[in-house]
Amino acid sequence: MIGALTQLLVFQLLGEVVARWLALPVPGPVLGMLFLFVALVLRSGPDHELQTASRNLLQHLSLLFVPAGTGIMIHLHRVADEWLPLLLSLLISTVATLVVTALVMKLCMRARTTSGDTP
Repeated sequence: MIGALTQLLVFQLLGEVVARWLALPVPGPVLGMLFLFVALVLRSGPDHELQTASRNLLQHLSLLFVPAGTGIMIHLHRVADEWLPLLLSLLISTVATLVVTALVMKLCMRARTTSGDTP
């Protein structure tokens, strides 16, 4: 399990290094997840150890939100001052996510029916 956690952290570090080196406006952990995804696709999926480590992290995911919640409470005055832009960005990103998900689902269903695969 230590090896799998190390693997996850190495991909996060790689993403952080690339994001800072290229001065990208994308968070390093997001790039790290993209690199991890590419690596998993190339080796046709995660091994058992990585699956177990990921499952354990997901079981305790709520604990990982405590620092973010604490940060919001510390800067609550900023949230109160900037509530409208925050609300608008949440609404727009939610609608965009729903639209993109619907379009991807439509494309997947079309590809599935074209190949003759029916549910």
